[in-house]
Amino acid sequence: QVRLAESGGGLVQAGGSLRLSCVATGSTFTFDDMGWYRQAPGKQRELVASITAAGARIYGDSVKGRFTIIRETRENTVYLQMNSLKSEDTGVYYCAARLGDRPPFAAAECNYWGQGTQVTVSS
Repeated sequence: QVRLAESGGGLVQAGGSLRLSCVATGSTFTFDDMGWYRQAPGKQRELVASITAAGARIYGDSVKGRFTIIRETRENTVYLQMNSLKSEDTGVYYCAARLGDRPPFAAAECNYWGQGTQVTVSS
């Protein structure tokens, strides 16, 4: 059974940094596309970043220049380096993965999801 496990969330002050990790276990194949979504209380889920097995990246407009997505393709592992965090970055961050890599990294096309990790940025 394929599972995605996130880690690295926590409480940080505005301007600080966090690094999230997502490890996929139980798969015998390499995901074509992996990435992160987030959801803040009372808001819709939004794309944070995605990266294909070939290294093509997509970032949400609100995180461009501050977040970096990194992938270890053979290990089906993806990281999200978050710098210059703002209070509006607070939310639950979900790792997702899919087979197929045609843009965009649509949530409806993601085959697998993690349970989520909480990120709280205090102002």
